[in-house]
Amino acid sequence: MTTTTGFGTLWLAPRLHRLFDAHPDLSVNLILTESVLDLPMRDADVATGMSSPQQADLIHRPLMRVTMRLYASQDYIDATGMPQSVEELASRRVISFSPNAPQPHEAADWLKQHIHPQRQTHLMINSYFGVLKAAIIGLGVAALPDYITRDYPELVNIVPEQSSPPIPVYFVYSEELRRSQCVLAFRDFIVSEVERFNRGDDPRQSLAVNA
Repeated sequence: MTTTTGFGTLWLAPRLHRLFDAHPDLSVNLILTESVLDLPMRDADVATGMSSPQQADLIHRPLMRVTMRLYASQDYIDATGMPQSVEELASRRVISFSPNAPQPHEAADWLKQHIHPQRQTHLMINSYFGVLKAAIIGLGVAALPDYITRDYPELVNIVPEQSSPPIPVYFVYSEELRRSQCVLAFRDFIVSEVERFNRGDDPRQSLAVNA
């Protein structure tokens, strides 16, 4: 399976134990990359990604929608004060995913308003795991997808009216694998995990799920 580093590391990997509990003989090769692999050429069997697949002969199912928001640690807020507006953010260090790294256009377009060349200070990291850790230790205000931060209650959503458009996440696999029992097992697992997350069963908050 291929997926982005942030989604695979911070959302998917902590849930894989339930897949292996249900299918103890299943082997998974998890390929974490921001690049789009060629599923018809079998670079991978299945994928999740935050862009609609363009290749032919692919089956794709919308899984969820995520939103980029601004977060800071409570320690950072206690030390510097809670920003009350976008204008106040001009003097704060913003931590973000590197703008020249592959990412959904919704996130990239939204991010541009927070990385203006005249900004006094900025930290860019080509990993959401790095952005998350920088936010937790109080390096500044972080732009992060909400599916990541819901597991970290020490992060506070600041200036909540500032958010990106919803970004769809798809589960994708090749048409020729539609009867593969391994692929169907993985599909059913990830769909059930999104539904579990939506219900708040594991103890996390909900994501919007497409029926």
